[in-house]
Amino acid sequence: MYGSPETIRRILMESGDTWAVVGLSSNQRRAAYRVAQVLQRFGKRVVPVHPKAETVHGEQGYASLAEIPFPVDVVDVFVNSELAGAVADEAVEIGAKAVWFQLDVVDVEAYARAREAGLDMVMDRCPAIEIPLLG
Repeated sequence: MYGSPETIRRILMESGDTWAVVGLSSNQRRAAYRVAQVLQRFGKRVVPVHPKAETVHGEQGYASLAEIPFPVDVVDVFVNSELAGAVADEAVEIGAKAVWFQLDVVDVEAYARAREAGLDMVMDRCPAIEIPLLG
């Protein structure tokens, strides 16, 4: 398992409330759309990051993490595993506190790089499943 219960709790409860959701678009059929709704219900600011830079759930979208003009606490990754490592590296570059790879998004080397850079990281888990369990 990549992400201890303590790390999951820390990311969800203590790392901050600004979450950049990479892969979030206005497509309501995508998991990212629904997960972002759950995060908002739990008080998180959800910032869409997608090449289309669409406004989603009332938040302005950006084409990349580097374009976001304010600090991001957590980078939530909804891209294929082959692309996820580069996103984790960008999260380090922008000074995020944590990276969260969604279910089925796995890159062991990216996990190690993010941890070595001092970021908390969870991989192959879903915050929309985990956050209600925290009470």
